[in-house]
Amino acid sequence: MKNIFDIEQLHQFDNLGLIAKEVVEGFITGLHRSPFHGFSVEFAEHRQYNQGESTKHIDWKLFARTDKLFVKQYEEETNLRCQLVIDTSSSMLFPYFKGKKHLENKLAFSVYTAAALIYLLRKQRDAVGLTLFSDEIEFHTSPRISSVNAELMYGKLSELIKPENAHLRKNTNTTDVLHQIAENIHKRSLVIIFSDMIDSQKTEELFSALQHLRYNKHEVLLFHVTDHKQEREFQYSNRPHKFVDLETGQAVKFNPWEVKSHYVSTVKNYFDDLKVKCGQYQIDLAEADINKDFKEVLLAYLVKRKRLF
Repeated sequence: MKNIFDIEQLHQFDNLGLIAKEVVEGFITGLHRSPFHGFSVEFAEHRQYNQGESTKHIDWKLFARTDKLFVKQYEEETNLRCQLVIDTSSSMLFPYFKGKKHLENKLAFSVYTAAALIYLLRKQRDAVGLTLFSDEIEFHTSPRISSVNAELMYGKLSELIKPENAHLRKNTNTTDVLHQIAENIHKRSLVIIFSDMIDSQKTEELFSALQHLRYNKHEVLLFHVTDHKQEREFQYSNRPHKFVDLETGQAVKFNPWEVKSHYVSTVKNYFDDLKVKCGQYQIDLAEADINKDFKEVLLAYLVKRKRLF
């Protein structure tokens, strides 16, 4: 399970937890064959069990062989708190195809990748929470390690990728939502944001909201989710197309080749500015092209985590 197109074959199971496991296990296998094999999410050694501590990680198979209690000690024993934040506004439904059985858009890419991160974080025994937002916060759960919390998050994410739940005309207010998140989540959390960064607010106000997260001592990893071919490179055929704003419903018809040069230049300037601002605020910005594999996002997360610890 490398990308959103591979996942088609697993839809029959309707199990986001299973898909997340397949994505992560395949990714880890790839890491072990690559220069990044130093990233470990498996236990490193055993240590003797101390009376009074939790029996959750006792290796009972080893106990059966030795008649002694040992605990699996992991390489990454931390108390990292991670808040996954996903933009669910209508612009995230791009590319939008009415009546399509399975979603293959920016929102679906974000959902599958977030599910994989939930699985990976829990495998590393880190606490993870989830926030979904459009023009307001639609769902929020604080970081926890429990399996109950994981199932709740998988359930909410699963609802997002059902075609019948793909709502148009849903605006976004990234600026206000990020200010709320900065104030309300536990200090010194790792905040991972999935968004196309398309907002009706002024650019400077959006940057101010990102700066607020850093001011409150949060580490921030921002995944800029795009369909690179169509949104960044404007790769359309040389004929008239009808373009519809998924958030407002406004439609215009024109030949993309007539404005391609100006469009590409304007979009590049905006995101170059975003990159500069993130650098100034010490926010990690990573491109998340929905046409590429999930490993790009998972590796960016592991690099960030390794720097933190």
